[in-house]
Amino acid sequence: MIIVTGGAGFIGSNIIKGLNRKGIDDILIVDNLTNMVKFKNIQGLRARDYIDKLAFAAALGQGKFDCAPIEAVFHQGACSDTMEYNGKYMMENNFQYTKELLHFCLKRKIQFLYASSASTYGSGSRGFKEEPACEEALNVYAFSKLFFDNYLRRLLPSVESQVVGLRYFNVYGPQENHKGKMASMVYQMYNQWLAEGQVKLFGAYGGYGPGEQTRDFIYVKDVVKVNFFFWEHPELKGIYNCGTGCAHTFNTLAEGVLKHFGAAKTAGLRYVDFPEVLKGKYQSYTQADPTKLLAAGYDGGFTPIEEAIEEYCSLLDKSGGYYKYEG
Repeated sequence: MIIVTGGAGFIGSNIIKGLNRKGIDDILIVDNLTNMVKFKNIQGLRARDYIDKLAFAAALGQGKFDCAPIEAVFHQGACSDTMEYNGKYMMENNFQYTKELLHFCLKRKIQFLYASSASTYGSGSRGFKEEPACEEALNVYAFSKLFFDNYLRRLLPSVESQVVGLRYFNVYGPQENHKGKMASMVYQMYNQWLAEGQVKLFGAYGGYGPGEQTRDFIYVKDVVKVNFFFWEHPELKGIYNCGTGCAHTFNTLAEGVLKHFGAAKTAGLRYVDFPEVLKGKYQSYTQADPTKLLAAGYDGGFTPIEEAIEEYCSLLDKSGGYYKYEG
């Protein structure tokens, strides 16, 4: 059996989709459907069972999974809202829960692959290598992720089974609808165009011109490929960047979305003032250093951004951004 926490979420449901495509359906989905719209992410997927996150955590503590035949855990469940200010809630969800699941997997020697975040690099002024010298937290979400990464680093020398943390950069693609304001800019731009006939981007900020803030955008299908690479190489462990190694501006994203709709950039793009609430807490530039990932042997490549945007927008046209059941 394979366990996917956050399995009804964005990346988790894409991992389950990838497992199904490999003919695997002995999967336990762990999630919290308080946000009921997430059911749409899993209604077409094949799995053994579903369990609520709190019930799963309680069952772990009671030893109910101690003898279960578990091959791997893809731990994608977390509070990913960078504007969440409740530090107690964030640490319970992103640190304590992850720590308990880690020790369960270590005790059973179960492969444990978890979602870290590129937010651990803060402003990015120190670079984007998987090294403490490059790391800082600009918000409590980033702190919760970085604190767990550092907790793991202390254990790694004595760890006997696979533990891999993947620092996701800016992920976009199908099945992110439920994320609302935290959904990718591709999703936001697509829906802005439908609603208003224009796309809005931040104006100049932090030494960057209008729309020229730059991020390492990675298509969710490529995130799944990277996860599966490590799953298929259980001898590997550690913390790795999960980004393309190429940075693109938000203007590039907008151009891709506008091209999908047959609109010119000059007519369809508007810049808005940079919001005060984000000043000092915003990454204006990210670009994964892929050296460690490539040295580990990953050679699956990444989808060109223009191709990925068009594919995603076409799926938004056809199904609102959800996968259709393939049988």
